[in-house]
Amino acid sequence: MTETTSSSAGRVRTRFAPSPTGFIHLGNIRSALYPWAFARATGGDFILRIEDTDVQRSSQAAVDVILDGLQWLGMVPDEGPFYQMQRMDRYRAALADLQAAGHVYPCYMGVEELDALRARQLADKEKPRYDGTWRPEDGKSLPPVPAGVQPVLRFRNPQGGVVAWDDKVKGRVEIRNDELDDLVIARPDGTPTYNFCVVVDDIDMRITHVIRGDDHVNNTPRQINIFRALGKEPPVYAHLPTVLDEHGEKMSKRNGAKPVTHYRDEGYLPDALLNYLARLGWSHGDDEIFSREQLLCWFDLDHLGRSAAQFDEAKLRWVNAQHLKAMADDALAALLAPQLQQQGVSAQALTDGRLPRICALFKDRCDTTLALANWAHVFYGEVAPAQAERAQHVTEDIAPALDALADALTACAWDRQSIGAAFKQVLAAQDLKMPRLAMPARVLTVGTAHTPSVDAVLELVGREKVVARLRNR
Repeated sequence: MTETTSSSAGRVRTRFAPSPTGFIHLGNIRSALYPWAFARATGGDFILRIEDTDVQRSSQAAVDVILDGLQWLGMVPDEGPFYQMQRMDRYRAALADLQAAGHVYPCYMGVEELDALRARQLADKEKPRYDGTWRPEDGKSLPPVPAGVQPVLRFRNPQGGVVAWDDKVKGRVEIRNDELDDLVIARPDGTPTYNFCVVVDDIDMRITHVIRGDDHVNNTPRQINIFRALGKEPPVYAHLPTVLDEHGEKMSKRNGAKPVTHYRDEGYLPDALLNYLARLGWSHGDDEIFSREQLLCWFDLDHLGRSAAQFDEAKLRWVNAQHLKAMADDALAALLAPQLQQQGVSAQALTDGRLPRICALFKDRCDTTLALANWAHVFYGEVAPAQAERAQHVTEDIAPALDALADALTACAWDRQSIGAAFKQVLAAQDLKMPRLAMPARVLTVGTAHTPSVDAVLELVGREKVVARLRNR
């Protein structure tokens, strides 16, 4: 029996090893979040490895999204990125060592022959697998080596017994070695294959815990056997359940998953995204909302869920709204400033000190920084009231009251209390209720009838703009 042993001593070292064959989405980020959080929670190291051996499908643009996404989320690796394509000499040296030790052998079975073998096995209702034709054994005669054929290299998988490990998510997993055929670990051109490269990388990078999606479970017994053939103990494994999209399908770009940078551009907060993703497969009691610091204090591998979690964008927006409300106004203002500049507000205009107060006034109404920036823009740019709201609220019969309000606001001190007193003065003189005057005042000054307290809003707009917009209707 071969079995992993939990690494209880030494520094924790985890890794995130994406393939840059498409943009990184939230399902991928969840797979990065747990090893990052575990490394941070234990004072360990988080390593980034780019598995770019699929040269035709890999792209620098995909690598850039990975790096940008991790940077934005504050999940900066301690080491890396390391690129597999830059490590080919190391893989070939390790292959030569395995071959010299008798763990690897050349196989000359071509694709057509292998396809025919699998077709016969399927017809006989057998599991399709390589049959060991070219596996050297004592007393066995191998077929003649065909002329002009470059062989693949296959790993001589152990026969008999089981390969087993105690998975931090799935519990005890045991696979019979006889269920595993001899894996191709180098192509005819000598290029090593995925399962071999991963093992060499994990050895060289001293990875202690492999926390990855459960789509890799079938690779694990093969990788454990390669670890042992190289004379090394495998790491601790935790195979995470799949993240499903809102339709119950596996989250993927083919099913409409968005790049992680989309959420940055849509105004989500990094800490909110980490909070939401952490709960997609891990829990700390009934806590729904927690800070980055709390996550890194609480995180462990003992409370990982075993069931697939389903992404819910409405829930993500709610989590983001809670973080938005809890965020300091000055910090929010610093996030909003670049967004407002992209909307055409000058940097100079944003130095007047109003932005933190605008954030304080509107953040409870917003679920993204983009929504908050749209509110803030009203205070720095021109206003174009919606025609329907103008028609409903800015009617001819309210015109005298609006003129009177403009006069009162021209003469009063410019603070909330004085602005509120000016409204009360006009309401009493015109015999009106507050909504009858406040609604058109809001429409004219900020473009909509629905805002927080009208005195607070008008104070932040500024006397000059308020009076001009009330008069020029």
